[in-house]
Amino acid sequence: MITSNPRAALLAVCLLLTGCGTGAAATTPTAAAPTTRAPQPEISPALAPQQIPGLGARTWAKVPAGTRQALVVTGRGKNSPHSTAVLYERTDAGWEAGESLPAHNALKGWTDHHRAGDLRSPIGVFTLTDAGGRLRDPGTRLPYDHGPGFTATGTGFEGEPLAGSFDYVIAIDYNRKPGTSPLDWTRPLGDGRGGGIWLHVDHDGPTQGCVSLAKPHMRTLLLALDPAKEPVVVMGDANSLAR
Repeated sequence: MITSNPRAALLAVCLLLTGCGTGAAATTPTAAAPTTRAPQPEISPALAPQQIPGLGARTWAKVPAGTRQALVVTGRGKNSPHSTAVLYERTDAGWEAGESLPAHNALKGWTDHHRAGDLRSPIGVFTLTDAGGRLRDPGTRLPYDHGPGFTATGTGFEGEPLAGSFDYVIAIDYNRKPGTSPLDWTRPLGDGRGGGIWLHVDHDGPTQGCVSLAKPHMRTLLLALDPAKEPVVVMGDANSLAR
């Protein structure tokens, strides 16, 4: 799973060392009075944050109260195709971060009003309910549609081959009907608002609007996501997410 669970250690250690004094005159030694030592506090790891770092009040308000898994995709800049993805899990202690993974987003970066063909990825919080791919189900708990409809062909913006990009996909519930195959082209907001926004296998270049991760990371993510935890993706450039 994408869970390496790094924890910040909160360590407060106080050492008191008392020294000796010297005097010119000899004195008769007396018995030292018994002393009591204050109990030392136990050293324990800090609690995980109660809110996912990097998310501002407006973004955080869009995360459903019942969500216990959130894939946070943070873009390097508003117009950059490079981003980082981290899967957070809600525990009794708070939100715990998994491994930080390199990712690609759309060629021209991000937008809070996605339009078909704008070559920008939509900013927002979206549920993750359905998956599929050209390869067989690796064992995900999400509904999984397997078939040749997920075959990718051609080349990307940097001349890289797209073959294998849809070996594993997870539909991002932007302008689509949850509970259907990622190949379902129902567009509740209308065709002009785009659609077909997926998490899929990275092809070493920018996407048209999707978010892509390396193939091993996509497979691990599929195994990690649990519908009972109401998983979402929180995605956008860092400045937008911080609002």
